[in-house]
Amino acid sequence: MLQFHGGGFVSGSNDSVANDFFCRRIAKLCDVIILAVGYRLAPENRYPASFEDGLKVLHWLAKQTNLAECSKSLGHTRGGGADLRRSDAHGHIADAFGASMAEPWLAGHGDPSRCVLLGVSCGANIADHVARKAVEGGKLLDPVKVVAQVLLYPFFIGSVPTHSEIKLANSYFYDKAMCILAWKLFLPEEEFSLDHPAANPLIPGRGPPLKLMPPTLTVVAEHDWMRDRAIAYSEELRKVNVDAPVLEYKDAVHEFATLDMLLKTPQAQACAEDIAIWVKKYISLRGHEFSY
Repeated sequence: MLQFHGGGFVSGSNDSVANDFFCRRIAKLCDVIILAVGYRLAPENRYPASFEDGLKVLHWLAKQTNLAECSKSLGHTRGGGADLRRSDAHGHIADAFGASMAEPWLAGHGDPSRCVLLGVSCGANIADHVARKAVEGGKLLDPVKVVAQVLLYPFFIGSVPTHSEIKLANSYFYDKAMCILAWKLFLPEEEFSLDHPAANPLIPGRGPPLKLMPPTLTVVAEHDWMRDRAIAYSEELRKVNVDAPVLEYKDAVHEFATLDMLLKTPQAQACAEDIAIWVKKYISLRGHEFSY
């Protein structure tokens, strides 16, 4: 599972205490290896930097698998190709400069053909972008296959406000003005638009066709002003027969399952458990014996 943290593209970290706690909880419940992705932040690194970083990790994962296969081959054919790559005592493959490239623990315990993306807030926007690029890439990413994605209260917005964007514009934690500021800091000045493809999932022509998207679980909070657009995106996916359920949590706010001060609430625990039930449908080796 590749996990993308939140923070409005301008803050947050993959190795923060809160993100580590959340990832450990999800890893245990889903029985997965989680790669928590650290991506470049705005305004120093504006769009598309973080989106590019997300996709690079997917390509890195594919490379890891291919290098692991190469390592196995070297184990059977000592001497052949040793001038190009060397294997150390720990099974790492080194390039001609001696830099370790392969992580054998990942190939030994993970299955890249059952890869799940999980994004939190703005990280959900990154996850959705990576999922789209994975669809477009097709077999170029073999053996990596994105089998599902989880979007936790995605950081979607648009120029035509939804009902929740009007009613909850001044909602607790993240109001609309703060989020618009984040988008202004993230998007290049000449590209700023609330209908930018990175911001609004409902605009036409984002590509690829929605019917090709992986199963997508969307988590929303009752008191999050961004909820309606996330729900609308799920509805569009369901119209083309993509498995795209929505989990809505009552009396909850944006980041209720990942914010440090809310991580130990019953809602946060329940959300993680619900995510695990759904994810296991798509990563179980025994088939879809889990029902949701």
